[in-house]
Amino acid sequence: MHSRSRWFAVAVTLLLGTWTGTAQVTSFLRVTDAMLRDPPPADWLHWRRTYDGSGYSPLDQINRQTVAQLQLAWSWAMEPGSQEPTPLVYDGVMYLTNPGNVIQALNAATGDLLWEYRREFESRELGPLRSIGLYDDKVFVNTADAHLIALDARTGKVVWDTAVADPEKGFSYRAGPLVVRGKVISGLQGCDRFYTEKCAITAHDAETGNELWKTPTVASPGQPGGDTWGDVPLTYRAGSDMWITGSYDPDLDLIYWSTAQAKPWTRAARGTNGDALYSNTTLALDPDTGKIVWYYQFLPGETHDMDEVFENVLVDVSGRESLFKMGKLGILWQIDRKSGAFINAFDLGYQDIVDVDAKTGEVTYRPGMIPELNEEIEFCPSLAGFKSWRAMAYSPETRAFYIPILLTCQRGTFIDVEQVEGGGGAGQGERENLHFGDSGEQLGEFLAMDSGTGRVLWRHRQRAAFNSAALTTGGGLVFVGDLNRYLNAYDVKDGELLWQTRLTNSVQGFPITYAVNDRQYVAVPVGVGAASWANSIPLSLTPEIKRPSSGNALMVFALPER
Repeated sequence: MHSRSRWFAVAVTLLLGTWTGTAQVTSFLRVTDAMLRDPPPADWLHWRRTYDGSGYSPLDQINRQTVAQLQLAWSWAMEPGSQEPTPLVYDGVMYLTNPGNVIQALNAATGDLLWEYRREFESRELGPLRSIGLYDDKVFVNTADAHLIALDARTGKVVWDTAVADPEKGFSYRAGPLVVRGKVISGLQGCDRFYTEKCAITAHDAETGNELWKTPTVASPGQPGGDTWGDVPLTYRAGSDMWITGSYDPDLDLIYWSTAQAKPWTRAARGTNGDALYSNTTLALDPDTGKIVWYYQFLPGETHDMDEVFENVLVDVSGRESLFKMGKLGILWQIDRKSGAFINAFDLGYQDIVDVDAKTGEVTYRPGMIPELNEEIEFCPSLAGFKSWRAMAYSPETRAFYIPILLTCQRGTFIDVEQVEGGGGAGQGERENLHFGDSGEQLGEFLAMDSGTGRVLWRHRQRAAFNSAALTTGGGLVFVGDLNRYLNAYDVKDGELLWQTRLTNSVQGFPITYAVNDRQYVAVPVGVGAASWANSIPLSLTPEIKRPSSGNALMVFALPER
C-alpha cells in the first residue's frame, strides 16, 4: 500500500473505529427517562445501578441461605490492558467496556457475543474506561481521546462522534457519562498540563451530539472563585479533573459531580496558599444549564494529593436529604444535598494530615504536615489513599456503607514544576510505601459504617488488598473482591463470610448483579492494572502475593438452574 493510501486508511479508522456485527439485539425497547429514574430490578442501567450512586440491587434470589450454592454460569475473555469496568445490563443484554475502548454487547444469560465496536488509537498507553451510558436506543462512550460517541444499541454502529477536547493537550476520559433527560453529561480529566483550556463538565444532546453547556472546574481570574488561586495566571491553574461519574436527584433536579486535587499537588509548587476552587469539591449543577447551584469544597488548598473526587451517594438520614462521600483521607462526609450545608464528618481516625471541626467541617492542617519542596515528609495515607476509586455501596437493610480500604502510608518528597505553557505535572518526588501503623502489616480492610452515626459496625483485615468496588443486594449480601483472586460474599448485618471462591486473576472493577428470565446473576471483572493501589503498593508491601500478568475476563455466577 502506498504511504498516502495507508495514511488515509489509518485516518478513517481513527475517526470511525471498527464495528463488527456478529448478530443484532432484537426486539429492542428504548430506554426511557422513567426507566433511568427507577430501573427495573433485573437491570443495571447506570454506573452504580441507580442515579443515587448506591451500588445496591433489590434482587434477592441469591441471599444468605442460597449464596453457598453459587457456581460459574459463563465467562468471557476481555481485551488486554489496564481495566476497571462496570458492565451495564438492559433487557437481557450486557454492554461491556474493554481496555482500549472496545465495547461489546453480550447475551447476558449465555455470554454469546452480539456485536462489537473497536475504537482504534495510535500506539500509546490507554487508561481504563470505567463505565458507559444507556439512553433511548444508544450506548454512549467517553473515549480515551476525549471524544463522546453514540453507538446504536442494536448493532454497535456509530450514530455520531463528537470531539469534546484536544487529546494532544492531555485531555481524556476514564469515567462514563450520566444521562439526564436527554442530556449526556461527562467530566474531563487529564488536566495537569498548563494551557488556557481547563477541565470541564459538559452536556451534549443525546440525539445529535451537539454541546448544550460547558462548566469549567477551575475558577478563572475575575470569575466567582477566581481569587482563590491568588495571582496565579489562568494558564498555570490546573487540575480539578474528574474520573468518577456523578449522581442525580430527580426530585431536586440537581446533578452532583466531584473534582480531584489541584495541580501541581503541593501549594508550594502551585505558588499559592489559596483554596484553589473548584478542586476537591462537589458541585451541584442545574442539568438544563450547567449553572452551579451550590458547591462544597472538602479540602481547601489541598497539598498532598488527597482526592475527594469519588462517588456521591444520595441517602436520606433521619428525614434529611443527604449526600455522602469518602475520599482518600478515610473521612465519611455528610452534606445536605439540597443546600450544600455541612452536616457531619466521620473520621475513621487513620489519617494524620488534617483536623476537621465536628460542628463546621472546617479543615486545618496539623503542625508540620504542609509539605515543603524537596523535604522528606511522612504521612498517612499514601498517595493511593485509604479509600480510592473502589466504590463503597449502601444497604437500606442496615442503613450502612460498605467500604474497601487500603491500609498504607508513605514517606517521600514533593518537587517543583516549571511553569511553562504546555508543561505541568503533579510534582511528585521520591516515594516509599509503608504499612499503616497498627495494621499488623495487613494491607486490606473491608468495613461497614453506619450512615447515621459513623460507627464502624464490623471490619475485616487481611494481607491482600481489597481490589474491587462493593456490591450490596436485597438478599442481605455484600460482595467484594481482592488482589489475591478471591471473591467474597459477606452478611451485611454482621460481616460473616458466607461464600468465597478463587478466580483466575485479581478481582477488580465494579461487580454487578442482574436477572434474565427470573434467574439472578453476579458479574465480576477480573484482570490487571488499576493503578498504584494494585501495582506498586502490593508489590512492595505484600510481595509474596502473586497474580498473573495478563488475563482480563468477566466471570458470571448464578445458582444452579432449576
